[in-house]
Amino acid sequence: MLTYKIRVKGIVQGVGFRPFIFNLALKYSINGWVNNDEKGVNILIFSSKENTENFIRELEEKPPPLSKIDSIEIEELNSTKIYTKFEIKKSKINNNKSTIISPDIAVCQDCIDDINDESNFRENYALTNCTNCGPRYSIIKTVPYDRCNTSMAEFTLCEACEKEYKEPTNRRYHAQPIACEKCGPEVSLYDGNNKKIFSSLEAIKEVAKLINSGKIIAIKGLGGFHLVCDGTNEESVKNLRQRKNRPEKPFAVMFKSIEEIKEHTFLSEKEEELLNSKEKPIVLVRKKNKSGLSNSVAPNIDRLGCFIAYTPLHYILFRYLNNPIVATSANLKDEPIIRFKDEILKKLADVVDFVLDFNRDIVNACDDSVVQVVNDDISKLRNARGYAPTSLKLEKKVSKKILALGANQKSTIALAFEDNLILSPHIGDLNSIESMEYFKRTIETFKNFYDFEPDVIVCDKHPNYENTKWAKTLNKELVFVQHHYAHILSTMAEYKLKEKVLGFAFDGTGYGDDGNIWGGEVFICNNKSYERAYHLKYFKLLGGEKAVKEPKRVALSLLFEEFTLEEVLSLESSVVKQFSKKEIKMLHMAWVKGLNSPLTSSMGRLFDAIASLSNLVHIQSYEGQTGLAIEQNYDKTIVENFDFEVINNQIDLSPMINQILKEKEIKVICSKFINTLVEIILYISKDYEKLPLVLSGGVFQNKTLIDLVCKKLKEMKRKYFYSKQIPLNDGGISIGQIYYIS
Repeated sequence: MLTYKIRVKGIVQGVGFRPFIFNLALKYSINGWVNNDEKGVNILIFSSKENTENFIRELEEKPPPLSKIDSIEIEELNSTKIYTKFEIKKSKINNNKSTIISPDIAVCQDCIDDINDESNFRENYALTNCTNCGPRYSIIKTVPYDRCNTSMAEFTLCEACEKEYKEPTNRRYHAQPIACEKCGPEVSLYDGNNKKIFSSLEAIKEVAKLINSGKIIAIKGLGGFHLVCDGTNEESVKNLRQRKNRPEKPFAVMFKSIEEIKEHTFLSEKEEELLNSKEKPIVLVRKKNKSGLSNSVAPNIDRLGCFIAYTPLHYILFRYLNNPIVATSANLKDEPIIRFKDEILKKLADVVDFVLDFNRDIVNACDDSVVQVVNDDISKLRNARGYAPTSLKLEKKVSKKILALGANQKSTIALAFEDNLILSPHIGDLNSIESMEYFKRTIETFKNFYDFEPDVIVCDKHPNYENTKWAKTLNKELVFVQHHYAHILSTMAEYKLKEKVLGFAFDGTGYGDDGNIWGGEVFICNNKSYERAYHLKYFKLLGGEKAVKEPKRVALSLLFEEFTLEEVLSLESSVVKQFSKKEIKMLHMAWVKGLNSPLTSSMGRLFDAIASLSNLVHIQSYEGQTGLAIEQNYDKTIVENFDFEVINNQIDLSPMINQILKEKEIKVICSKFINTLVEIILYISKDYEKLPLVLSGGVFQNKTLIDLVCKKLKEMKRKYFYSKQIPLNDGGISIGQIYYIS
C-alpha cells in the first residue's frame, strides 16, 4: 500500500470536484481524504499502485464537466499511517488565495427535469440548481467557494436540501446555492410603484400574461436584469426602442429551444453546438427573411443575436409564453447592467411596466456573452456570463503581482499572480460615473477573491482614458502599453507566442506614439517590443469625436484629401448631398487649418467613410453599424478589388476613393472594398514570408473579412493567428497589457 499527496489547481471549486473524487475513490477501493483550500483541491491517497494509477488516469482524462484542470502535482509520501476509509474534509483556510473562480453556468438538463417532475419537491422552483449548473461568480464574495462566502449565506437549508448537500453521492453535494421553495429565495412580481403583487409560480404566470399582452418587463437573470417584451409584437419592440432611446441597435432574442431558433434562423452545426452549450451565450446567426419576428428586433441586417433560456425561471416562463422574447440588458446608456430591483424602478421607471425579482442578491454583475462562428470555430465579441472570469496559464510565475486596466471602451481588467492570468467579465464603456464605479468595484472584487494587491499597474497610453487617469492617482508602479500593440499581444497571449510576428492591428481608434489617432497599423513585434512597419495614410477626423458618430464627416474629409473645395462642391456624391454648401465651406476651413480635426490612421473610421460614400450610413446610431452595413452588401461573386499603393510604409487608398466615386453599385463598392483590405494584408505579408501573421483589433470582428483573409492565407500555406477565446476587440486589451510584462 502506497501513500500519495495530490494537488489539483484550476477551476476545481464549485464544480463538483470533491464528490467526483469521493466517488472515484470508492470505484478504485482507495482510502484517504480530499479537501479544498485557497489554491485548489488536495487529495491524499492510500492504496495499491495499480488502483492509484487507474485513479489518476481517470482524474486526468474524465474530470467533472465544469472543471478546468491547470495542473496536477503528485508526491509520494513516506508515511506509516493507515487509512481505513475515504472522506471529504472541511475546507482548509490560509492567506494565499489562488483558486480560480468558476463562471456562472446555464441550468442543466437534470435540474430542468426536476422542475418539470410532479413528484419532485423542486417542481416549479425557479431557482433550482446543482453542482453542474447555476450561479457561481455572480454570487461569490470571496474564496473558498463555500455557502457562507456567497449571497446564499442568509438562507438556512431545510432538512431535505441539507440531506442532499451532505451526501457525497448526490449531485447537489456542496452545491452552494441549492435551495427549494421551502428554504430558499423567492420570486416576486412588482408593479411600477414597487408594490409586490404576486409571488412564486403565480408571479411567473402573470409575467407571461403581461408579455403576451404587449407589456415591457424587467426580469432578473444570473448577472443582472433583462428588459423583456414579445419579440413578434412590432408595437412592443418599437415601444421598447423608443423608451430606451435605442433607435436601431439590434436586440438579442431569447428562445425556449433550439427547435424554435431554427424556425427563425439558418444554423450551422457549430452555431447549434454553441447555442446548446453549458455557457448558453448569445450567438450571432443568419436570420430568415420571413421569420415572424418583429422587423424592429434587428432592423436592416440579416443577423440575429439568439440565445436559449438559461435559468429555471426562464424555462418556467416559456411554458406560458406565446412567442420568443426580446431580452436586452437593463441599463442606461454608458452604464453597467442593473443588479437591483429598486435601481430598475429608479432609473428605468419610464421604460418598464413591471419588475420580476428574486431575493438572492447578485454580488457581481455579469452581462450575457456574445459570440459568432468564424471558420467553424468560436469568436468572442463579448466575454462574460458562462465564460468569464477566464483563466490562462502563464509559462512561468510572475515575480510581481500585475493588474491591467484595459481600454476605455469594452473595458475589462486582468490580473497576473504566480502563474495565473485571469480576465474579468466584460465591464463596458467607461463613459459615465456609474461605469467607472463598476470598473473600480470589479477591481475590488478580484482583489478580495485573491487577497491581491498589485505591485504593478499596466494601462493604455491614452492620457484621457478614464482608467489611465485613475491609475495616475495611485501610488503604484505604472507601465504604459500602446493600444494596438496590446491588441497584437492579446492574441499572442492566447497562443503563448513569443517569437517575432507580423501583426495587423485594424481597429477603431487608439492613442499613437506620435500623438495621432492610430487604428490601421502593421507591426513587426515580439512580446517585448514593436516596430511600426506600415500604417494607413493619415487623414483628418472632421470634428474629432463627432466624426465617430457621423461617418459623413470622415467621408467628406477623404474627399478634401483628393479634391479642391470647388471640385468637392461639384461632385455628384451622396456624401456632398448630406451637407449644405455653407457647412462644406466651414468644414473645409477647419480641415485646412486642422481645427478640431486630428490626424488618424484608423481602419474603423475608413469603414465609416466607405459606408457613407456608398450611401449606406451617414449618421451612426450604434458602434459597428457601418461595418455591418458593408458586410450586408458583400457579394462573393465579385472578386476584384480597388487599387491602392504602399509608399514610404504608408498604405495609400487615394486610388480607391477615386474609383469608388465612379461606381454606382453599392454591392460592388462594399465587395471590392473588403477585397482590397484582404489584398493589402497579402501584399504586405509577402515581404515577410518567414513571420507568422497575427490579426487583431475590432475590425477583424467583420466575419466576411476574417473568413476571406484566413482562406487566402491557408492557400498560401502561411501561418496565422487570431483570437478565439479572447475578444478581438478592446475587451482583450487587458490580457495584452499583462503579456507585455509577464
